[in-house]
Amino acid sequence: MSTQGNNYLIEKVMTGKAVPFGPKERMSAIDKIPVCDVIQVSKLGLLGDEQADPRHHGGPEKAIHHYAADHYATWAAEYSQIDPNCLKAGGFGENISTMGMSEAVVCVGDIYRLGTSLVQVSQGRQPCWKLNVRFDVPKMAATVQSTGRTGWYYRVLEEGQVQAGDRVSLVERINSEWSLARIQHVLYVDTLNKQALEALIGVKELAENWHALVQKRLERLEVEDWSPRLQTPV
Repeated sequence: MSTQGNNYLIEKVMTGKAVPFGPKERMSAIDKIPVCDVIQVSKLGLLGDEQADPRHHGGPEKAIHHYAADHYATWAAEYSQIDPNCLKAGGFGENISTMGMSEAVVCVGDIYRLGTSLVQVSQGRQPCWKLNVRFDVPKMAATVQSTGRTGWYYRVLEEGQVQAGDRVSLVERINSEWSLARIQHVLYVDTLNKQALEALIGVKELAENWHALVQKRLERLEVEDWSPRLQTPV
């Protein structure tokens, strides 16, 4: 539950280990398990958390993944066939679960006190085909993208500790006009709005790979192919 202002209760903190996953048994650590103990927060994320694909997951710009617990009830209402055991905190591979925060209210560049660590929102999650397998819904990744219920990533500005029951509190909002929901609209809906893309590329707190994506789209005036990311490999 949220408290007054921009101060939210961390309901769960989760980590995962890489295991064989999917049709070709590629390694994945999408299955996150709640941890009750205090966890160290480093520049690369939570101690004990693994990422099997360092090209697309983890690293300083994607150190911690946060997902809105509020979304799970919506997914359950829309997809009654999904295993309820998957539609709970950790189902989307997130490390942090809260109620009250969402892509509509979180802005890129936001700085939050997460336990004793200090983190900054770097980008939204770009859903991939592993969500199709995870939820046994062939177009789940595409639906996550189109709905904007993606979650977001943090870079770690100051290392510290975090555990369930701590608070995530807004320290500074740098780009109040650039909520994650607005950015996702530019990237996935109004995809060739040159004015919006030029404005977005001026947001210096945006993750480097999203800067590169926007720059390439401006140069080519065409939308990149999403299918390798969204479609389950055969």
